[in-house]
Amino acid sequence: MTMKHIDENRLEKDLGYRFNYLTEFMGFGPQDVELIHAGAPHLAPLVPQLVDAVYVKLFGYDATKRHFVPRQFGYEGAVPEDIHSLTLDHVQIQFRKAHLAKYLERLVTGAYDGKMVSYLDFVGKIHTPKAGSKELNVPLVQMDALMGFVSDALLGTILDLPLDSGTKTQTIRAFNKLLWLQNDLIVRHYTEPKVG
Repeated sequence: MTMKHIDENRLEKDLGYRFNYLTEFMGFGPQDVELIHAGAPHLAPLVPQLVDAVYVKLFGYDATKRHFVPRQFGYEGAVPEDIHSLTLDHVQIQFRKAHLAKYLERLVTGAYDGKMVSYLDFVGKIHTPKAGSKELNVPLVQMDALMGFVSDALLGTILDLPLDSGTKTQTIRAFNKLLWLQNDLIVRHYTEPKVG
């Protein structure tokens, strides 16, 4: 077996190179994308329910809810006065829910090309002051908690789909890899590159 050379400095500077390395290492390929896309007709109708569950969870903790008080990137309406006056039906939360729904829909319908990779990277970056609102700086622990909750909810939903066991297993594996790819594109905006 030949060992492949990876330019570790380039991993930190070249998003496409990083994504290609990760997908190759994890074994995320066209078959995984096909399985993710094949899940769309089953998962798309469940997106509103999943989005609601995510926001109920986020509102259950002050450490996560507080990040919805500042003005969100792209939102022009009234902002809540404080964490206690913020409700799930606030216009800013409806705005955020719509973005989460679009994100989930894009995961199951989008082409996994350079535009998607940039989008997934932006999803990680926008939760920091590096993009979007300078007031928004969601700690990594909260992002990890969110990704863990979304992963469990999504994989649990797939387990309940009317698929044969082989397809179900492969679909879960495909989504698991995808969520780890997304996780890397979140974490990279919280850490300083350390290359030897």
